[in-house]
Amino acid sequence: MFQQLLSLFKWINLEKRPILICFFLIGLLTINAQSNAHKKEKFISNLMKKMTLDEKIGQLNLLTAGSGIPTGSVVSKDVEQKIIQGNVGALFGIHGPDKIRKAQDLAVKKSRLGIPLIFGSDVIHGYQTTFPIPLGIASCWDMKWIEKSARIAAQEASANGINWTFSPMVDICRDPRWGRIAEGAGEDAFYGSQVAKAMVKGYQGNDLAKNNTILSCVKHFALYGASEAGRDYNTTDMSKIRMYSDYLPPYKAAIDAGASSVMTSFNDVDGIPATGNKWLLTELLRNQWKFDGFVVSDYTALNEMSDHGLGDLKKVTEQAINAGLDMDMVGEGFLKHLKSLLHEKKISKQQIDLACKRILEAKYALGLFDDPFRYIDEHRAAMEIMTVENRKFARDLAARSCVLLKNLNHLLPLDKKDKIALIGPLADNKNNMLGTWAVSGDPQQSITVYEGMKQNASSADNIVYAKGANISDDTILAKNVNVFGTRIDIDQKSSDQMIEEALKVAAFSEKIVAIIGEASEMSGESSSRTNLELPESQKKLIRALKKTGKPLILVLMSGRPLILNEEHDLADAILLSWHPGTEAGNAISDVLFGAYNPSGKLTVSFPRSVGQIPVYYNHKNTGRPATKIEFEKFRSHYLDASNFPLFPFGFGLSYTKFEYGELILNQKIMTKSNSLIVSCKITNSGDFDGEEIVQLYLRDLEASVTRPIKELKGFEKILLKKGESKEVSFTLTEQDLKFFNAKLEYVAEPGDFKVFIGTNSDLCREANFSFRND
Repeated sequence: MFQQLLSLFKWINLEKRPILICFFLIGLLTINAQSNAHKKEKFISNLMKKMTLDEKIGQLNLLTAGSGIPTGSVVSKDVEQKIIQGNVGALFGIHGPDKIRKAQDLAVKKSRLGIPLIFGSDVIHGYQTTFPIPLGIASCWDMKWIEKSARIAAQEASANGINWTFSPMVDICRDPRWGRIAEGAGEDAFYGSQVAKAMVKGYQGNDLAKNNTILSCVKHFALYGASEAGRDYNTTDMSKIRMYSDYLPPYKAAIDAGASSVMTSFNDVDGIPATGNKWLLTELLRNQWKFDGFVVSDYTALNEMSDHGLGDLKKVTEQAINAGLDMDMVGEGFLKHLKSLLHEKKISKQQIDLACKRILEAKYALGLFDDPFRYIDEHRAAMEIMTVENRKFARDLAARSCVLLKNLNHLLPLDKKDKIALIGPLADNKNNMLGTWAVSGDPQQSITVYEGMKQNASSADNIVYAKGANISDDTILAKNVNVFGTRIDIDQKSSDQMIEEALKVAAFSEKIVAIIGEASEMSGESSSRTNLELPESQKKLIRALKKTGKPLILVLMSGRPLILNEEHDLADAILLSWHPGTEAGNAISDVLFGAYNPSGKLTVSFPRSVGQIPVYYNHKNTGRPATKIEFEKFRSHYLDASNFPLFPFGFGLSYTKFEYGELILNQKIMTKSNSLIVSCKITNSGDFDGEEIVQLYLRDLEASVTRPIKELKGFEKILLKKGESKEVSFTLTEQDLKFFNAKLEYVAEPGDFKVFIGTNSDLCREANFSFRND
């Protein structure tokens, strides 16, 4: 049919009729898409007719062979035999063309129907070329760079046989005690939605059948970042308005971007664990959002519903399949109980068939039925992983992810001729450069800050090093952190001895650069903390270095916001690098020496104390709002501390200075049919070329439900040469004014608004306008 239409195209001489060409091409694409969909339906239907009930159930089973880093204590057994029996639909935890080929051989050549396997992995922030942790990547505020990071990760992972990633993690988090804040994009739903879309597009590209694209998996559905007390795996509880307004948007953005799969979360939602929550998995995900991919549980999350108190494994298996779960990760509840539940008429054959069909459709989309070995190519693995180009991108992205928090008297950038004392437990420590959830990365391939500074200084002799302190002297903390290898290494030397060595090094230097912060596994999964200050071992070191009187620069590596009151007071400059990844040392030296002018901005607020948590920029005003920084009786204040964070959402300095002009609105009254254009002139009045992230916020001043004091609605990253000015404009439409009302209707209501443009959420120019019905 397609070829016949092309012949018709030539016969009626459409080349000379451009409008008709457009309609003709649209028709061709539509017919081709319908033809492909019909072909897929026919293939899968015919295959399922051949499958036994056991083989269909087998497709719903995801196992791990146990290598790498598991996320639970259970490791699958008898994996090879189960593959041969057709009892496995997908595998994760194995890497490399040789191992994956052996497993695929078993599925394709030894099982009865030869149905290929999907191979998954936690490709979270790069594959072997490791980028900054996701919270760090998000700090660049550049969707093209974020998308490219996922594209490179997919390229490398697929070259090694992987075709499914358990990413992006889009959980909104306002509680930095929760270690998994490191894996997300921060506290804001609007910004998190932009990152979610970019990541899905980067992983999946435009054609999943290409052998360098992979299935994305949105996680953790849903609300996992709101775990009570910041404790991992804990319960969540919130209103529907908060769900829809503040936590659900990034998941929906990922679904709308075409994400192929969704992973359930460990927490409960309205008292029902997510893995067995029919409202969540069917009513919301399928019916409201029209998701047509497959849903997989998190690691043994189905089994853990029993610990939530919902019954034995058989009972929770029944609940999960009825709720809309398609694939069971590791727990094997489906494998053990679906058949008997069907015979007992507790579930239907249609439910098993539908789940099986969704898994097979994903395999079809990946092209695995045409070529089960399309992702297994030893030549690609040798040529496309950890390339020079990929490492260069990792270096540049890590530099763009750095956030300059303080720079007293323009101490930074450093001169390459400076004699620098490089001190600290993270200055020459390969084990902690990659950050959490870098399961495929090799720490020994990373560049430490000591290596990077020596390579980039005018003379390697200008950089002298001393460890100065352990990351922590706490042996119990070290034991808890070092589950998957040494991350906190407690030196045989005493704390006083190490500080003495650091002071000797500092005495012969002009400036001190201290690399301090968290070990990589002090954040991430199962790494919640109640104390967010630096360990005392590092505090003692910083105090001693300050007493030298030398200029003190702190480079902070962490996976979360930390409490930095004392450090902020003591340091002359602070650069937040997060955990920067493979090219850590080179990227940090690029920023410190001024090869790159830092442009990163925070996507999460830094509290002054744990007692403030949760602290986030788009809070509501209350009936007795704080009107001053100082304490006021009968206002919403603390007796002993400020309400405000140490560093607000959107904060980040530059080596140059940006000045914002007054806001210009093209009109004062906005309607449904007339959009509002808001403009602001930005001037680089400093001494360096630099990039600025211009941020747009809105406030709804009168609505049917309480609204936040500010909400991010747009941003633009601009490059200005020193002395250059640029007018930045944003267009606001009715869509930007919409919110969820008490009936969960997404509406824009007439009323008065404030619009803000600024360098961060706390420092903005503002203007007023009204929205009226036409």
